[in-house]
Amino acid sequence: LVLAMSNPTPEIMPELAKKTRPDAIIATGRSDFPNQVNNVLCFPFIFRGALDCGATIINDEMKKACVMAIADLAHREASPEVTEAYAGEDLKFGPDYLIPKPFDPRLIEEVPLAVVKAAMASGVATRPIENLEAYRNKLHSYVNRSQLFMQPMIERAKKNPPRIAYAEGENDDVLRAMQGIIDEKIAKPILIGRPAIIKQKIKEMNLRIKPEADFQIFNPEDDSHRENYWQYYHKYVGRSGISVETARNSIHTDNSVIATIMVALGDADGLICGKSGRYDQHLTKISSIIPPRDDKSSISSICILLLDDGPLFLADAFINVDPTEEQIMHITEDAIEFVAGCGVIPKVALLSHSNYGTYDDQSAHKMKRAAEKLRGQIPDIEIDGEMHAMSALNEALRETICNNANITGRANVLIMPNMDAASIALGLIRSLTNARLVGPFLNGLEKPAHILIPSVSGRGILNTTAMMGSDFFSANEPLITQ
Repeated sequence: LVLAMSNPTPEIMPELAKKTRPDAIIATGRSDFPNQVNNVLCFPFIFRGALDCGATIINDEMKKACVMAIADLAHREASPEVTEAYAGEDLKFGPDYLIPKPFDPRLIEEVPLAVVKAAMASGVATRPIENLEAYRNKLHSYVNRSQLFMQPMIERAKKNPPRIAYAEGENDDVLRAMQGIIDEKIAKPILIGRPAIIKQKIKEMNLRIKPEADFQIFNPEDDSHRENYWQYYHKYVGRSGISVETARNSIHTDNSVIATIMVALGDADGLICGKSGRYDQHLTKISSIIPPRDDKSSISSICILLLDDGPLFLADAFINVDPTEEQIMHITEDAIEFVAGCGVIPKVALLSHSNYGTYDDQSAHKMKRAAEKLRGQIPDIEIDGEMHAMSALNEALRETICNNANITGRANVLIMPNMDAASIALGLIRSLTNARLVGPFLNGLEKPAHILIPSVSGRGILNTTAMMGSDFFSANEPLITQ
């Protein structure tokens, strides 16, 4: 073991050390070589833990706990953030991955927690922390902005984890997400994919999850379910240009169709797809099998943007190109229900290029009439429109234009007049602020389904799973209580 710590030039360069002793394990202080030894691995987090529990000193027990926590992280699978940052590197414990990367976001969660436990056990903590799980969640929220917002949904999902079918079961990000989903116990995953591929990827990625013990694998190449599935599929799409042969082939080749049929037949409680492919194509497959919740429902999407001053909910950036007045009302009603389910009091603004009557055209009238009707139907919810986005988000500005507005404070639910406006707004907010996107989520379907966007991270997949699990728990809570 060679520790060449001098910077910027190590006492011996790794190439020379390896040439001299091929079995040497080498660490340096430089980030361009494997095994960078850096104070940032330890100092900020041992201080964090010591301060949080009011430790009178930093003793040997706390130092050892810090060392063991860092060592444990090195043996675990690399986090999705680190995997993305160090693409192409083999981040499995071994000669070139002896210690975690210095900026592994898990350090702030694991090391202070270990330090606090050691301080309490050794009697030097003047402010012992009783709820260590809550403390862990607080630490996690420092590096994951969605953690605090999603925690209530995660806790609800744990109470009755649903069986969720993941269409892209062989996808790397989906598999990384599985580790967190299983650790959190928020779902009973069913991965659709070839068992050999899934098992090989789990091994290559150094994940701890185990097929059958932690999750099921549904093999699309297995014929045991064929007859039942293709016949059910063809019953719904046979008059839409889908032949018997095409239906048979889809059950072999189209994982989104398979996942949807699993939910429709009760073999799964919900489905998540979309890591690859187009959103609208996934939606077409799902909606051809799973109908809207009722005759009054319009299928729509809603996104959550986590901003510094609170969450912002935006609809509909993915489904309804130019919704009618009636569809706007359905989209808004479903959005209100969704937002309330997140534990947030909805304050709804129906947005337009018109600001309280400044334009007299069809689009402005559509949003104005929808707002008026919704206020009559849901009088206990603050709903206003038609209005500018600035008026919705800035109460002081709004009062200079309309002193009898129907919302107070900042609106947190923005309903857009069409998909162009919603998509552009979503892109601008994400690009110009430090907003964290959670979603999109599907509203209005009879059974649970969500479509991911291809760029979603492993954490995003976990968040989508938690939201589905929370909804599943809420829908079945009376049954659970009984």
